Amino acid sequence: MITWSSLSSDEKKQALARPAMANSKQLKQIVGDIIAGVEAKGDAAVLDYTRQFDCPDLQSLVLSQDNIDALAAKVTPTVASAIDIAFDNIKTFHEAQAPSDIALTTTPGVNCELRFTALDAVGLYIPGGSAPLPSTVLMLGVPALVAGCENKLLCTPPNKEKLIAPEIAYAARKCGIDAIYLCGGAQAIAAMALGTESIPRVDKIFGPGNSFVTEAKQQVSLRADGAAIDMPAGPSEVLVLADEHADPEFVAADLLSQAEHGPDSQAILVSNSASLIEAAKAAVERQLATLSRAEIARPAMENARYILADSIEQAIEASNAYAAEHLIVQIEDARSYLPQIKYAGSIFLGPWSPESAGDYASGTNHVLPTYGYAKNYSSLGLLDFMRRYTIQELSADGMRNLGPAIMALASAEGLDAHEQAVALRMNKLKQGDA
Repeated sequence: MITWSSLSSDEKKQALARPAMANSKQLKQIVGDIIAGVEAKGDAAVLDYTRQFDCPDLQSLVLSQDNIDALAAKVTPTVASAIDIAFDNIKTFHEAQAPSDIALTTTPGVNCELRFTALDAVGLYIPGGSAPLPSTVLMLGVPALVAGCENKLLCTPPNKEKLIAPEIAYAARKCGIDAIYLCGGAQAIAAMALGTESIPRVDKIFGPGNSFVTEAKQQVSLRADGAAIDMPAGPSEVLVLADEHADPEFVAADLLSQAEHGPDSQAILVSNSASLIEAAKAAVERQLATLSRAEIARPAMENARYILADSIEQAIEASNAYAAEHLIVQIEDARSYLPQIKYAGSIFLGPWSPESAGDYASGTNHVLPTYGYAKNYSSLGLLDFMRRYTIQELSADGMRNLGPAIMALASAEGLDAHEQAVALRMNKLKQGDA
């Protein structure tokens, strides 16, 4: 247990330090070589990497519509119903985020507009690994659908049978995904960013992944011919704020639900109650013994932090300094503390709001900024699948009214051509040509 008030400023930073993300020169070089290979050889390179890491006998990167339909049909009614419920809630929440165009007159005769339009082509990356992730398909596919993106591509690693999990196929079909490609890792990111014979180039890439995927996303986003990306990513994390009224079993369950993502996940409990912290630690051990992914969760919990604060206000201070991906607030009258909470990717208020709700079906998006980026990045939303642009239209009167100010500013900056573009028009107006 760490006593917050006894720490120096540097010790507080250390207490909230995240696991170091892999960013070695070797990783950069490997990923750079993969991207170069895909750029040079296209499908052949992507197939080579996919055969090496995922499916030795893969012959085509494209998952046919017949296979998608056949896989989707295998989903059990219970799981299909759950996906349907989640889809509806996520769709409802993201539809409510639809922006409104703006049109107004700033000066008589000067009309300005702000308009929104969907991105044309988006690439959705769904990791492979030990469990299928239909929830991530929904979190990426639903806002792309609601935004109206014309081309929605999905890349995910195939299994040994050259197929994908039925749940992913069902969710993808539900979201109106236009094509599914059987590839993962840095090679999938490179293919979507640069385009190959089979995989069209996209404008923006979304989705989580391992260190190779993260590095590939960062590298392609820096290329003029690459693609934009959703946000920086790191290991998953949760911070629980709890007081003496919190249920230690709930607290432990919320810490463990994040820890089971991976051994580098981070779980932090901050409380003004030493007894609550001790009870939660004991509950973690009890619950950990029952988990099927205990071997994954245990290393994460060995690095968990249990921080004792003097007050709820001090606990929130620690929370704001950490800027958690997931912030769970299990304190009495939790909503009243919202104005004090400045930084978090997503906030879960009260004892009946586990992080699992946001991960799956409440309607909010579970693609969130990690590694402290919640201080300057937002959770994924509808606007991430759109772009905005402006329009301005000046009438003759508008030029008369605004022209002198434009010319004065252009002259002050020494930009003669800018000034002249207005001066010529002003002269025309003086001559009575408009």
